Amino acid sequence: MKNRVTIAIVIIVSIIGGYIAYRLYQNNRVKNAVKLVEHQKEVEIYQDIKLKSLITKINGKIIENQTINATKLGEQEVHFEYITDENIRVPYTIKINVVDKTPPIVAQPSIHTITVSSQTKKELEQSLFCGDNYDTNPKCTIEGNYDLNHIGEYPVKLVGKDSSDNITTHSFILRVKEKSSNNRTGTSTPKTYTDFETVKENYKKKNTKIGIDISHWQGDIDFEKVKESGVEFVYIRVGRGDGIGKDYVLDKKFKQNIKGFNKVKIPVGVYFYSNANSREDAIKEAKWVLSQIRRYKVDLEVVFDWENWQYFQEYDQSFYSLTEMAKAFVETVEKKGYKGMLYSSKNYLENIWFDSDMPVWLAHYTEQTNYQGDYRVWQLCENGKVNGIKGQVDINVMYTSSKKQ
Repeated sequence: MKNRVTIAIVIIVSIIGGYIAYRLYQNNRVKNAVKLVEHQKEVEIYQDIKLKSLITKINGKIIENQTINATKLGEQEVHFEYITDENIRVPYTIKINVVDKTPPIVAQPSIHTITVSSQTKKELEQSLFCGDNYDTNPKCTIEGNYDLNHIGEYPVKLVGKDSSDNITTHSFILRVKEKSSNNRTGTSTPKTYTDFETVKENYKKKNTKIGIDISHWQGDIDFEKVKESGVEFVYIRVGRGDGIGKDYVLDKKFKQNIKGFNKVKIPVGVYFYSNANSREDAIKEAKWVLSQIRRYKVDLEVVFDWENWQYFQEYDQSFYSLTEMAKAFVETVEKKGYKGMLYSSKNYLENIWFDSDMPVWLAHYTEQTNYQGDYRVWQLCENGKVNGIKGQVDINVMYTSSKKQ
């Protein structure tokens, strides 16, 4: 019995000793391994980049091509392992600096008109579009000589500057005019319409459906006539935010509209006009929308519609945080089994929103859009005429496959 115990101890000691010797050998190999790594030192904030794209020279092969987390400015360490040309697996650390070299966006027509004494300098500056990819509050000022209390035309510059000292300048004419009177002269321009039948003739194909989007502005709708006209889908406004941090308002015709379109069996999606200024607000909006639609048949997407560009500075948002809000809304509705989507116009999709996996509802009022990004639905006009609806309505093309032609 004692011999067996002795033999077992000897075996265990031998195994432990062998393992220790092996680890010492391996550690010594790693320590003495030739390591040659050269890499890119700077990464742009929010840049979608993999480890291999950072490495410019290496004496071996990287084991895992990890994604670099470039969502915070400043220096950071990136840890990884690679197998050297000597077939030795070694750990390695590089240091990168995440920087912001993207200037703010300032947008303004060539002429901006206000009435005399209607705004202070601060109010005027806050009313102009000025935003940044990273900063929630870039410094936005008007430079030049002008007088808001005197009528005239003043050549000025709108200057946006972020915390990384990136600057964008836009020149325009500030026109200060007298207060308008209530007297109107001349004749009004006749309204022009885009006929739904014409849209069907031009855009109805094997991979498309033609539909509309509505709110209480369309008044009382004759749902049977709309169906007879060939409308294949509809997006209904469920409601809107009533301002930053305020309650949500149900669209006055939402229940009537969704019941009516459900009854005539036209596929329905819904959209919400958002006033969110944080991820938390967007999630609350999504939950409110879910509570309003749970009793009805919603076959299509639940859409996040954020259009507060005229008051953008009041929302304290960067373009990145704005996109994160939209994603939070979409993710919340998708967790409940619905499909989510982002609504926006071509200009803002190209310049403001970050690329994401969110389906897109594109607004671009033209006969043939030249938007290069992916989109599921294209809102091509806001002056549509459809039998069963008084006045104008938006007309849309939905693509049932990725091919847009």
